[in-house]
Amino acid sequence: MDTNTISSNNAYVLDTLSDVLKQRRHAAPEDSYVASLHHKGLNKILEKVGEEATETLLAAKDAEHGGEAERQALISETADLWFHSLVMLSHLDMDHQGILDELARRFGISGHDEKAGRTQ
Repeated sequence: MDTNTISSNNAYVLDTLSDVLKQRRHAAPEDSYVASLHHKGLNKILEKVGEEATETLLAAKDAEHGGEAERQALISETADLWFHSLVMLSHLDMDHQGILDELARRFGISGHDEKAGRTQ
């Protein structure tokens, strides 16, 4: 499947990535970046999520008044953040579907009401 077909079907991208992450979780660490993260454990994965979050924030600041290159950098950093967040979920035997379900549940609910309704 070519990149244009993949990018036109976002659910396919998430489903396929989830499958790849599951497969690579138990691969040899020297053969797969994802496997190497899983091998190093949750703390290393969380470190990468934090690192990517920081890089995304910095890219967003640059994109606010920047040009196309800065906007593309923000897209790239956000993709890295999402990817590492999906690795984190995979490590915890979860995937993107729970997140999508939660976002769907929030449609039609005021953000203030949704936040107020969360259990502490």
